[in-house]
Amino acid sequence: MPQKVNVLGKTFELYIPESKIHEAIDRLAEQLNRDLKGKDVIFISILNGSFIFAADLYRRITVPSIITFVKLASYQGTSTTGKVKRLIGINEDIQNMTVVVLEDIIDTGVTMEYILKQLRGYEPKEIFITTMFFKKEAFVKDFPIHYVGLEIPNKFIVGYGLDYDGYGRNLKDIYVLSE
Repeated sequence: MPQKVNVLGKTFELYIPESKIHEAIDRLAEQLNRDLKGKDVIFISILNGSFIFAADLYRRITVPSIITFVKLASYQGTSTTGKVKRLIGINEDIQNMTVVVLEDIIDTGVTMEYILKQLRGYEPKEIFITTMFFKKEAFVKDFPIHYVGLEIPNKFIVGYGLDYDGYGRNLKDIYVLSE
């Protein structure tokens, strides 16, 4: 694994190795498999960033379930725009189902608040939020995050599905923007 990578002219340093990411995913899968037993479950993965996390996690899920994807956007460059645009919606009937939202990263919570508002309109039985990375110090909303892979500081990261203007998603490790 490279110690530094360059993405669109910016330097990023190794921050979280792939092995630590997979340890966190194993732990999340164990928790979800235990907690979701006997429930009618649908996983909803938020594209684009969570596609790698969703695939790795879902392969470890043993409870009967389905998975679908929605696409939202709230980032531009290295900072949040504060505005969320709905790009692709839900096509499945999730009424009375247990919904598990899979998100790559939660920082301010603006995007997730929007997702929760939309999902509640479909009348699911319950909603659980699962995120691979959580920036607790950046979080400004008031809703529970049920499952967290890794808590990280409020720094800009790329890799493992997270991008900088579309690039860097294919990196296996997590890299943090150099100061």
